[in-house]
Amino acid sequence: MAIRGIQSIQRSHPSSDGDGVKIQRVHGFDNAAFSPFLMIDELKSDQAADYIGGFPPHPHRGIETLTYMLKGHFQHQDHLGNTGELKDGGAQWMSAGRGVIHSEMPMMSDGQLHGFQIWINLPASKKMLPAQYHDFQSEVIAEKQLGENNLIRVIAGDLTIDGDTITGPLQETGVPTTIADWRAAAGSHLNSCLNPDFQAMLYVYQGAIEIEGKQAVAGELVMLEAGEGLAMTALEDTGLLLLSGMPIHETVVHYGPFVMNTMDEIEQAIRDYQAGTLTD
Repeated sequence: MAIRGIQSIQRSHPSSDGDGVKIQRVHGFDNAAFSPFLMIDELKSDQAADYIGGFPPHPHRGIETLTYMLKGHFQHQDHLGNTGELKDGGAQWMSAGRGVIHSEMPMMSDGQLHGFQIWINLPASKKMLPAQYHDFQSEVIAEKQLGENNLIRVIAGDLTIDGDTITGPLQETGVPTTIADWRAAAGSHLNSCLNPDFQAMLYVYQGAIEIEGKQAVAGELVMLEAGEGLAMTALEDTGLLLLSGMPIHETVVHYGPFVMNTMDEIEQAIRDYQAGTLTD
């Protein structure tokens, strides 16, 4: 089995979005090696002023979003009448498809807020389908203890570890993906199989890891080489997101909340939003 090594490391950078919400961001809109993922935002704060404005009503077209909360709540409302409130450890998935208008409001839990929003591209054949939404509270996220203080949580897709396939509750993304959260004490190991046709990356949100003799630390995105296996060691008490998915070999054109394949399609999305027909 070919083990995936580290291809490159990209540092997240401070940014803001919505009504002044402070985030750490990693994006790859112009990077084919990032596909099918487009962006990862990390929200982490113990200060309400960093996020109190939230994300007021705004549109999307052509993408999916996956929000995952380690600590804190996240309220969602959209034009379809969907409402949801994530709690600690929960996730929510939205496919904007042709168009959605929604709002999102983060809230602390026990004085802490820590979560992520991941943008996932949609292939051209699915960009104009009707919008969808599902939430998954913590109790339905698939978990497996790999040892003492060594836990894997699978949110989307399937992950095989030591011959045991763990199936996450989210199975209907636009292209096949696997998204998981690994939390481990120093010295713990994770050895897993990944679909060799998938591109894969890791976002380290706590601690440090070693893969094939190379290290990465909190706040870094690790782009992995091609292969079938992943073997890593936690050098400290560590948490990371594993993101793996089938790449979409199509042109990406990004403008604000819209991700399409051509500039003409972006301009049509803007016209539709201005005319109030984005979600029709």
